[in-house]
Amino acid sequence: MEEILIEEYNYPLPDERIAKYPLAERDQSKLLVYREGKVSEDRFCHVGEYLPANSLLIYNNTRVIQARLEFRKQSEDGQQGARIEIFCLEPLDPHDYQLSLGATDGCTWKCMIGNARKWKSGALALPVVLPSGEEVVLSAEKGEQTGNTFAVHFSWSLNCQLSTVNYPLNISFAEILDAVGELPIPPYLNRKTEESDKTTYQTVYSRIKGSVAAPTAGLHFTDNLLNGLRERGIQTAEVTLHVGAGTFQPVKVADANQHTMHTEIIAVPKTTIQTIINNLGHIVAVGTTSMRTLESLYFLGEQLHTLHSTPYPLHPTLSVSQFEPYNHEHTLTTHDALQAIVDYLEATRQDVLHAETQIMIKPGYIFRVVNQLITNFHQPKSTLLLLVSAFVGGDWHTIYDYALSHDFRFLSYGDSSILFRRNPASKL
Repeated sequence: MEEILIEEYNYPLPDERIAKYPLAERDQSKLLVYREGKVSEDRFCHVGEYLPANSLLIYNNTRVIQARLEFRKQSEDGQQGARIEIFCLEPLDPHDYQLSLGATDGCTWKCMIGNARKWKSGALALPVVLPSGEEVVLSAEKGEQTGNTFAVHFSWSLNCQLSTVNYPLNISFAEILDAVGELPIPPYLNRKTEESDKTTYQTVYSRIKGSVAAPTAGLHFTDNLLNGLRERGIQTAEVTLHVGAGTFQPVKVADANQHTMHTEIIAVPKTTIQTIINNLGHIVAVGTTSMRTLESLYFLGEQLHTLHSTPYPLHPTLSVSQFEPYNHEHTLTTHDALQAIVDYLEATRQDVLHAETQIMIKPGYIFRVVNQLITNFHQPKSTLLLLVSAFVGGDWHTIYDYALSHDFRFLSYGDSSILFRRNPASKL
């Protein structure tokens, strides 16, 4: 595999160019337009003018959870001890996000732990006051360590000091997080989460809880803007990819091919896949998470097309590995790959495709689904910058040089761009 020197995807990003807060009006951010090597600019509220009337706009409906929990160790004399921060990354048991967030009798999550060396053993306890006025105690028990993460089991019960009632609780883990958790804004903002972030760091169409980072390209949309796009004949559809903390993980090796991509869980309704099939050639991805989801569909469909010659396994493992797009020749058309997914869902009586993806989109990748990309401006030496470079045929410098010299705001709360694909796609 040809070496990809990550240093070639570096650029100077002064701290003052990183937007620490969003604009007061979401759709008034600047919009960079890149098409066939040429760059212009506008306001995001005019994005519809750059979308053909028959476009299909696909966005990620994931919602950021308040995943940071702050516990305090208790000393033997009852005094507060060391501060222990637990950052919930993804569910382990139940493994399904909705089941785990909906659990009322405990769950286990993969977590990062701040000040872990101070938490050698024993359970931590955190009082929680719910909007209903009920007071419970959230307990955390540290389990097995894997790399820099831990399995942490959570359980909760009524605060016995305040209540003598003894009955099964009907309080979900999601309610606990909403009551006492902190929204995990990106580390490069270099500030604490504020109350306003609970609104501004969510897209207006977010509804499926599970992410620990927002799909930030969607932060520019308003309900009025979306309604206006639909009035112009632009269709919309949803996918779900729960964004993990790995999205902020920089490439620390000289050759980007040696970087290990994080795995993320995706869910795509059958109706969305059918709509994509009917609109191939006109697909607009809102953000890199939607892009990763949509491009992963081709390879998932390829796997299911192979399985179709025999009865489907009861629970097939559906996942896209990091280098699957580059491992061998892929001759199946995009239409046939997507149709294989629809056939599988119908045969197994499912309405939603659930899978995992570790896909790495880098220079040399052949795009099979997406034609246009709406995205923010990404960190230097990041896998997201590699994705942008692949999409514009290596011409990322033209885009970023313009943005830097024309006062664009960068990263999560920054300005946006709409990019037209330059490299060829496989047959539809």
